[in-house]
Amino acid sequence: MSIHSTAVIDSNASLGDNVEIGPYSIIGPGVEIGSGTVVGPHVVINGPTRIGKDNHIFQFASIGEVPQDKKFHGENSTLEIGDRNHIREFVTINRGTEDGGGVTKVGNDNWLMAYIHIAHDCIVGNNVIFSNAASLAGHVIVDDNAILGGFTLVHQFCHIGSHAFCGMGSAVSKDVPPYVIVNGNPAHPHGLNLEGLKRRGFSKEALKALRDAYKLVYRKGLTLEEALPKIEKITDSSEEVIPFLEFIKSSSRGIIR
Repeated sequence: MSIHSTAVIDSNASLGDNVEIGPYSIIGPGVEIGSGTVVGPHVVINGPTRIGKDNHIFQFASIGEVPQDKKFHGENSTLEIGDRNHIREFVTINRGTEDGGGVTKVGNDNWLMAYIHIAHDCIVGNNVIFSNAASLAGHVIVDDNAILGGFTLVHQFCHIGSHAFCGMGSAVSKDVPPYVIVNGNPAHPHGLNLEGLKRRGFSKEALKALRDAYKLVYRKGLTLEEALPKIEKITDSSEEVIPFLEFIKSSSRGIIR
């Protein structure tokens, strides 16, 4: 364990093996940091916050602060961060609120670039990339392998599906289905994230099935009620289409179209 002499560590914080804490960083009460995690200089981490193993938190990040919610009055709430995340300069991640379930969660192997904001009660999956200054309002869900371009803004209670791609400067106010690219203000669909899916090993057959499903929703002039039964038939031969279908069925805000 390596703790700089200028760092302030609360007696009720818990640090695992081989944790590094840089100069002038402050680790508050109720903070748990797993082994191998590196906290750079001038970082503030408040609890209750649990941080897993082998994360790297860069200078000036603010982790586990109280939510920016006027309804919050000191209720017990937490932040949970998994393993092997890169959290760059000036990232802010807030704890949850009582109304939102009491917890904000960030999974594993995420790449959070500078000036990211993750608000209260958000749920971020695994292998997600947030480019500089992307921001989530409260209660947002971001599924595995999604990518948010720089300065993307996501409205509260929205859901970003797995492998989705939000282009630079996107203003997202509805749900983004899995695999779909959106861009603009307001954000509109711009096809499938084909290059990303190819890099992740999706077969030609799976990509064709996803194209067919996408066209039914976005190119054929069908209502969702008309498109969904047709997509269901595609799932009989392509399991990759199932997340796309189930996401649309379960969307509470409605999908971007």
